[in-house]
Amino acid sequence: MAQPTQQPKKQIAFFEKYLTIWVILCIVGGTLIGYVAGDQMEVLSRMEVYQVNIPIAILIWLMIYPMMLQIDFTSLKRIGRKPTGIVLTVIVNWLIKPFTMAFFAWLFFSNLYSAFITPEQAGEYIAGAIILGAAPCTAMVFVWSYLSDGDPNYTLMQVSVNDLIILVAFVPIVGLLLGITDVTVPYDTLFLSIVIYVVVPLVAGFLTSRTLIRSKGEEWFTREFLPRLKPMSVLALLLTLILLFAFQGVNILNNPLIIVFIAIPLILQTYFIFFLTWYSGRKLRLGYAVCAPAAMVGASNFFELAVAVSIALFGLDSPAALVCVVGVLVEVPVMLSLVAYANKNKF
Repeated sequence: MAQPTQQPKKQIAFFEKYLTIWVILCIVGGTLIGYVAGDQMEVLSRMEVYQVNIPIAILIWLMIYPMMLQIDFTSLKRIGRKPTGIVLTVIVNWLIKPFTMAFFAWLFFSNLYSAFITPEQAGEYIAGAIILGAAPCTAMVFVWSYLSDGDPNYTLMQVSVNDLIILVAFVPIVGLLLGITDVTVPYDTLFLSIVIYVVVPLVAGFLTSRTLIRSKGEEWFTREFLPRLKPMSVLALLLTLILLFAFQGVNILNNPLIIVFIAIPLILQTYFIFFLTWYSGRKLRLGYAVCAPAAMVGASNFFELAVAVSIALFGLDSPAALVCVVGVLVEVPVMLSLVAYANKNKF
């Protein structure tokens, strides 16, 4: 009797698997550079156009563009076949998640940490958390979905819907929640950030993918072209982190516990949103392959966009930008723990 063929164990790619290690190395390296270079870092910080830092903008665009190449808006026509999972994703990501993130940030930064940070600092830390919470994941969720045996086509629909909603909902939600925290909202900079970091790479990615698929075929595009761009995206992320921590170096050395303080509410928010979506999906009788990625989309963040917007609004050395960077630091280990939970509790 023939033995059943054993399926190869799914693994995360090398760069993504050790992303937390790369991030830690960038934190250490960037902090040391900032400490040694001191005021010389001001040269890079002054390279701005309409409050958008040019070196950081280029690096973040290089991060986001490869992700946008994967978006296929033709998948949206399949939403009508199984709309429940999409509706759950939209409700959690846009009507619940930004507000629970704002709550956790307010609870910790304005109350539990009030003995350690000033009210002004608390306001910017809360602002960074709000920006992070209002940007649902559009890239790494493909990895989490793959590792948890999610339906790849449905994940693609969920991400495509989120990308479209970001265009119209991100600015109003961020503006509303920042207004509640008494932070002045420069709407012109906020709109410009969305154009630079979402609209431009989204259009460029769509045109590039359509053109290459027509000329080279979808298999070449998926198997040859996209993998070549992945290292560029990760490298751009790491260089961005080095620059960010070079600007934050003195602040971190003066208050090293701030990384831990920031991580706690972000981690709690991630687990809360995952289990809220997970159990809501089960109540709605979603299949596992739809429910798992729906929970992953809600739990993870589009940290590339959040980093860019926080820098544009508050500056490279701001507490808001630091919150978004710590979001990158905790993302991989926390999400891998949730992938393990999903795989252990398949239904």
